[in-house]
Amino acid sequence: MIILNTLEDFKRIYHAGKKWQRCMEAINNLNNIQPNIFYSIGDSLVYRLAEGEAERTELFEGHRRYFDVHYYLAGEEQVDVAAKNTLTPEMAYRDESDREFFSGQGVKHQLKPGNVIICENHEAHRFSHPKDVRKVILKVTIEETYFLNK
Repeated sequence: MIILNTLEDFKRIYHAGKKWQRCMEAINNLNNIQPNIFYSIGDSLVYRLAEGEAERTELFEGHRRYFDVHYYLAGEEQVDVAAKNTLTPEMAYRDESDREFFSGQGVKHQLKPGNVIICENHEAHRFSHPKDVRKVILKVTIEETYFLNK
């Protein structure tokens, strides 16, 4: 997991490449979207504004085709992160949802407003989902700008 302190750090480091530009396009569109509804930019990025408490799970979630970028606007949240190969598989990977689930122990990180995190695909994560968190969740394809099977 990559944790950046501010959106400015994210912009400075991840400015080249269409997928990173699309991330900023999504973040810049926050004033025009409704909470908890998915929006897309092209075929390489979907995003939503997450507000309020989400369903908490005890399992770690991992992805293969997409990676997550979370930008924290308000509230604090804790995330546990672990390499997939150190966890116990609990639910096999499903291509339709791009998710797989694991159990085990991870390293805890506290996230606060302004932070931007990138959840890498060799790891799995488990969020605490407190009710006062407001964040943008972006799901970005691992391919550069399009799906290879299209």
